[in-house]
Formats: sequence, C-alpha cells, structure tokens
Amino acid sequence: MNRGRAKALHVRIWEARYLYLLLLPLVAFLVVFKYIPMVGLQIAFKKYSAKLGIWGSKWIGMDNFRRIFISPDAVRSIRNTLIISFERLIFEFPVPIILAMLINEMPGRGIKRVYQTILTFPHFLSWVIVASILNNFLSNTGSLNALISKLGGTPVSFLATPKLFRPILYITANWKHMGYSSIIYIAAIAGIDPTLHEAAIVDGAGRLRRIWSITIPCISSTIIVLFIMQVGNIMNAGFDQTFNMMNDAVKPVADILDTYVYTITFKATPSYGFSAAVGMFKSVINFAMLIVADRVIKLLGGGGMFA
Repeated sequence: MNRGRAKALHVRIWEARYLYLLLLPLVAFLVVFKYIPMVGLQIAFKKYSAKLGIWGSKWIGMDNFRRIFISPDAVRSIRNTLIISFERLIFEFPVPIILAMLINEMPGRGIKRVYQTILTFPHFLSWVIVASILNNFLSNTGSLNALISKLGGTPVSFLATPKLFRPILYITANWKHMGYSSIIYIAAIAGIDPTLHEAAIVDGAGRLRRIWSITIPCISSTIIVLFIMQVGNIMNAGFDQTFNMMNDAVKPVADILDTYVYTITFKATPSYGFSAAVGMFKSVINFAMLIVADRVIKLLGGGGMFA
C-alpha cells in the first residue's frame, strides 16, 4: 500500500512538473536568503568578533539574552514596543475596515475609484518624506504654530512633547496606510453575494443594519486572519516611522526595540551578538503571540488562520 502511495505521489509530481518548475525560483530564494542565513543566529549565543568570525567567536550561552532584561534602556524599549503595538491594534487596525465599508457604500463606481486613488497614494510615500512634511508643519516655526500665533495662542512643540508623540504616530500611520490596507477588505466585500443585501432591503433593513448583519459577518474571516497576523507582529512597532519622527525629547516614550538595536549597533560600540539576541527574542515572541492569538480566536468560536 505504501509503495502504491509513493508511486501515485511520484506520478502526480511528474504530471505537475511544470508547476513545480515555476515554484522552484521561489523555493531557491527562500532557501538561499531565509534558511541558510539562520546559521548566523548562533552569534546570539556568542561574543562575536569580526576577527574570529562566526565559528571562532567565544561561546557565552545565554548572556546576551540576560542582558536584554538587565539593561534599563532595553527594558524601556520592550515596554514602549508593547505599548505602541497594542495601541496600534486599537487605533489603527479597525480604520481600514471602516474605510472599506464607507467606500463600499458610496454611490457610483467613479467616485469610489477617485477616493481609493487619493487615499491609497500616501502609502507610496517614504517615511523620510512624510517626516519632513510633518516637521515643516508641526515644528515650533511650522505652519500650524504660525497659525496658532496669528490667532493669539501659544505655540506648541508637537513633535517634542512626549504626550503628543504617540497620538501623532497613530494619526500619521492611519493617514499613510489606511487606503492601501483597505484594499483587501474592499475585495472581500465585493465577494459578498448581492442577493443577501437585496433580501435584507426587501425585509426593510436599513444601511447600518445591513452593514452589521451582512457585511461584517461575511468579511469576518478576512478580519480574523489579518488580526492574527497583526498580533503575530506585535514586537515590530514600526521602525521606519518611529526612527524618522523620533527625537531626544520624546525618546523615553518613542524608543522601541528596533531603534534601540540600531542605536547600540551603529551609534555606540557594536555588539552584534546582543543585536542578534534581540532579533531572536523578537521573533520568538512574535511566533508565540501568533499561536496564542490563533488559539484564542478558535476558543471564541472564530475560524483561526487555518480554518
């Protein structure tokens, strides 16, 4: 029986050989650039020396990982990363869903395309450009403070006030990404059977009732999968945005793990073993959160990622 199965598998592989050939470049890319570099993860357990190389460096076990929880700056960056990531789930994750439903309810395809184009465009701007625009607009001599002064108010240091930094972070992230992120939800909404809405209209259901009872349940599987993936990325709080917008005045509330690793690697005496340990720590936590989120969703009656 096993021989028969093996033969059948061999036959199926041969019949689909051209599909496997198309898949080969992607597999080669993953092996060369994703799996083989994992050999270098061993420097997280070593006192890495460029002179001695990966294999010749001294093995120090878990010392680099212990340093993560001993260093006050590292602990602060972990706390900031978790706070910012969880707040992003609250203030950013629902926005593309709401936007997709708003665009879907607009009359006429032309106006929908116009709004989609306008709202998607900021996604393709670099955070370097966005941060420069914000600096010109929100700095002490920026346009907004000039307007406040003209109106008789007191200028506010928006980008140098710790209490304002995180709200600005979420607002600008929503402005930049909500249009692009809403595309997948718009596609999911487009796949809903229109007869469901027609039947609901006949029964006298209003627009909000149809959104709540038809649209949201029909795209719930898409929302769940993307939510689980977002939770599984909890230790990545947005390096590009934070790095370009952060300054010394807001560093206590803005310094996340990625910016901390950048600082210790390029602005101080490099410690590549410690940087690798932080990266591995992030990956393990992200993987654990992905599994936990998937299990929790299933316990709550959802489908999970592999339903």
